[in-house]
Amino acid sequence: MNINKIDHICIAVKNLDEARKKWEPILGKPKPDDPYVDVPEKIRVARYWLGGVGFELMESTSPDGDVAKYIEKNGEGVMLISLNVDSTREAVDELSKKDYPFIPDSSGEIARPFRNCEFAFIHPKKVNGVLLELIDYKWDELKEK
Repeated sequence: MNINKIDHICIAVKNLDEARKKWEPILGKPKPDDPYVDVPEKIRVARYWLGGVGFELMESTSPDGDVAKYIEKNGEGVMLISLNVDSTREAVDELSKKDYPFIPDSSGEIARPFRNCEFAFIHPKKVNGVLLELIDYKWDELKEK
């Protein structure tokens, strides 16, 4: 498995609009570089590009969403660190053989689709309480236009 870089870091927040007011002056950004809603994951996200790494503020769109559950258990804060890999499926295969447990989605799939890539979550119990994501996102946003 080849890790290219830290892909993004996610901060779980109760109220995305209020969190943006706190973070954007610090980040030096008047608005997110990539705001989006991920319906299957039940999240609304404000993503900022910072030196080739994504910094995301995530709000749950549903009380039963993973972000809402995380906040209920742990409070707001760093929820996830994502590593960019060449191939999510190959990384999952390699790490599964080394007894790393992955978290399936509601249909039982380990590799989940996002835009033109896939991502998977390693269970925090195996990596010091950190929800670790592997993603093979290609980062077209950072290419010179």
